[in-house]
Amino acid sequence: MCPDESHENHPPIQPHCCPCCDHSEESQGDRGGVSRRGFIGGVSGIAMAGLSWSALSAAQVKQSSGEPSAEPAPPRKTLVVKPIFVYSVYQRRPQTSWRPWGGIQTQADADKEVKNITAELKALESRADFPVKFQNVAAVQDQKAVAALKADTSPDVYLIYAAGGSMPTLTDAIGLADAKDKDAIVFLRHRSGPVYLWYEIMSPRYLRRHSDKLAVENIDFDDVVVDNQDDILWRLRALCGLRNTVGSRILAVGGPGAWAQPKGKVDKLVKDRWQLDVRTITYNDLGKLIEAARKDQAAVKDAKNRAAAYLKTPGTKLETKLPFVENAFLLESIFRALMKKADCRAMTINSCMGTIMPMSQTTACLPLSTLNDDGYLAFCESDFVVIPSGILLGSISGCPTFLNDPTHPHHNMITLAHCTAPRRMDGKTLEPASIMTHFESDYGAAPKVDMHVGQELTCIAPDFDAKRWLGLSAEIVAHPLLPICRSQIDVKFKADSDTVAKHMPGFHWMVIYGNYLREAGYALKRVGIEWENLG
Repeated sequence: MCPDESHENHPPIQPHCCPCCDHSEESQGDRGGVSRRGFIGGVSGIAMAGLSWSALSAAQVKQSSGEPSAEPAPPRKTLVVKPIFVYSVYQRRPQTSWRPWGGIQTQADADKEVKNITAELKALESRADFPVKFQNVAAVQDQKAVAALKADTSPDVYLIYAAGGSMPTLTDAIGLADAKDKDAIVFLRHRSGPVYLWYEIMSPRYLRRHSDKLAVENIDFDDVVVDNQDDILWRLRALCGLRNTVGSRILAVGGPGAWAQPKGKVDKLVKDRWQLDVRTITYNDLGKLIEAARKDQAAVKDAKNRAAAYLKTPGTKLETKLPFVENAFLLESIFRALMKKADCRAMTINSCMGTIMPMSQTTACLPLSTLNDDGYLAFCESDFVVIPSGILLGSISGCPTFLNDPTHPHHNMITLAHCTAPRRMDGKTLEPASIMTHFESDYGAAPKVDMHVGQELTCIAPDFDAKRWLGLSAEIVAHPLLPICRSQIDVKFKADSDTVAKHMPGFHWMVIYGNYLREAGYALKRVGIEWENLG
């Protein structure tokens, strides 16, 4: 059980993962709007009070049998990209230099290049593993043509094809992003088509402005791509993740918290960096919903049916009491209804190792696992030190993330464990799992997910001060059964163990299948967090 402890002092070690367990349910008020570059706005403590189960359940989609259905999570927001082709045409003049570098010299050259860009972007859109839409290519030769684009506020990103054009024209094209609080990427050709003028002078003339250091704001060397379409794609993937993280909404059962941190400290950091819109449901209100749902025969029947179907899925083994699993699916249906009411795809639960158990007659571990498997972003412990990294990674990849407790690195290895983990870690396939009790309480239903050996992972360790995140690529080498949190993996990494140990910030880590280190770093520089990539 998580005792009520003052956050002003470090609490004693407790037999669970969460030493702080903030039980505060006070609404903190709406703290304003969102600006991705200005970082104005914040964590709103808007409370979801006075909700009734009858109203929540009535809003759920019904199956043909009349029972509630398990709706998938809302999709990620689509990243809208505006391609802008900057060029000039030139006229021959005798006995003087009448043309600069570059393969775009005539209007016919430019028209052909616009068709080529359009075809490339169509192919890029078709193979993107994230939601992206490319608008029609705008071909501009001067500042007046660029100014005509200012009225359209729909783009999230400006993809600038810098074939030619004057310095003021290119500056204004890139400046569209600054003026609208958006992002810009510059594409240059070397071998992928007619060579571009700015392939020669992008660094010395535009970025460094005839000096030896970066001399412009809000765009830098990392925002310049040469030839490679995949290099465009991963940057857009990162920006899609960022768009779906900054200013996003999350349901916080029991209110927001932060592992072992003074009350209020992390709220401010989350406000400054991420502007998350936190909607709080108090445990008092949740308890009323659970009590009402237990009296709803259709909801109870649906929970039992879903539990039975879940336990029949291949690779699933029951090692706890069946009522714990059935109660978990009833609790999960309440979480789904609350997220739908809050119009969000993310949730977290505070005091998940104590307060929830007597109310729900189970644990929150399995509900969080199944919600992640259905495309939601569901986290235990309400630790807003690490939750932004989970939202970001999940929004970049479209796959679930695993919030975990790290151990001490040694011999290029570390054990990562928690009592809740998604089974559909690749977003598609259910990993084998034993449904056991939550370890510390030996109660309820928690999945021991056997994540497959050999899988590459991205590991992120955020710091307590929201100033530095550590990133690490690793590989699963075992999924043991130690007397620790149920879902556990031993992972190997190439970085020096002592270096990892000395540089590890914060506490909780976030893990995701695949390698998204470059996307994470590219996104983080836009929110003022230092990225330490240990590879």
